[in-house]
Amino acid sequence: MRFDAAVLRSYEGRFAVEEVVLHAGPLDGEVLVRIAGSGMCRTDLAVRRSAGRSPLPAVLGHEGAGVVVETGGQHTGLRTGDHVVLSFDSCGDCPNCLAGAPAYCDSFAALNLFGGRREKAARFTDAAGRPLAPRWFGQSSFAEYALVSARNAVRVDPALPVELLGPLGCGFLTGAGTVLNTFGARPGDTVLVLGAGAVGLAAVMAATAAGATAVAVERHPERLLLAERFGAIPLPAGSADLPGRVRRLTDGGARYALDTTASAPLINDALRALRPTGHLALVARLHAPLPIEPGGLDRGRRISHVCEGDAVPGLLVPRLVGLWRAGRFPFDELIRTYPLGDIDAAERDVEAGRVVKPVLVP
Repeated sequence: MRFDAAVLRSYEGRFAVEEVVLHAGPLDGEVLVRIAGSGMCRTDLAVRRSAGRSPLPAVLGHEGAGVVVETGGQHTGLRTGDHVVLSFDSCGDCPNCLAGAPAYCDSFAALNLFGGRREKAARFTDAAGRPLAPRWFGQSSFAEYALVSARNAVRVDPALPVELLGPLGCGFLTGAGTVLNTFGARPGDTVLVLGAGAVGLAAVMAATAAGATAVAVERHPERLLLAERFGAIPLPAGSADLPGRVRRLTDGGARYALDTTASAPLINDALRALRPTGHLALVARLHAPLPIEPGGLDRGRRISHVCEGDAVPGLLVPRLVGLWRAGRFPFDELIRTYPLGDIDAAERDVEAGRVVKPVLVP
């Protein structure tokens, strides 16, 4: 089977939309999906900054959504014609997967970042027959088609605009899941969100939907306006005495804080802005040591790293869809669509802050 995909051949180079070849269809437990849209996440672009760790050439993309066109075997739980949102891959057999924590799968890095499922022969190549890296996050959805494990495909109502739903599988899942799952935010709680990108704004929406008070910290005025529109109290990053301002706004400190920035100064500000027993969750990868200032973890305050919003995608994606249908999680207002051929323009717009969530449409 031949189709178009955006191939990244070097860590410094541009994406190139070219013909690729799938040499075998889905095996037992797999499905072939015609991609209707795939969100661009900063994790896709982080491949450039972690040069050498993720193999190239590769087709990236891990926020895909589309229609099942072929199933492998009788045990996928899906049928041809089903509309699905694609999320991260997991083994299903390790202790964390069996305990309902697939984001902490023992094989998460291998399956999603560094090589995928081992296969006897390359099933995915370029037009000349040269192998492409195995499925990125179990998907490689910057393409017209994606071969995925049925484990990371979530069926959705075919009446929904499936081309817009892909970001529910990662970016929006991470922000909303951290608020709804990790924190379990409720009315009366306060949630401080550092960074109002796709993940942070999803967290703001989820906090508001849960009846909590959100405070958003962001350096771009346009993003602050968005956060305010979605119910947050806006605070410009770099404000004098940020912890003090948060404590005054939240009657003694935030119960929860979510950091999307990986900025050590902001992380320390967030700790000082927490009330006693408060919880700070980090969702961005740290690229430098994180010195915690004295007193930051006093009085029961704690800090943890959260992966994929502590989500079971098959449970959280339908919940977010339900909130969207009720007008309480308007994620579609963050999306701008681009033809797949304009993938480089989408990347430039993300890096420049001109768009929150690009979605590539094959």
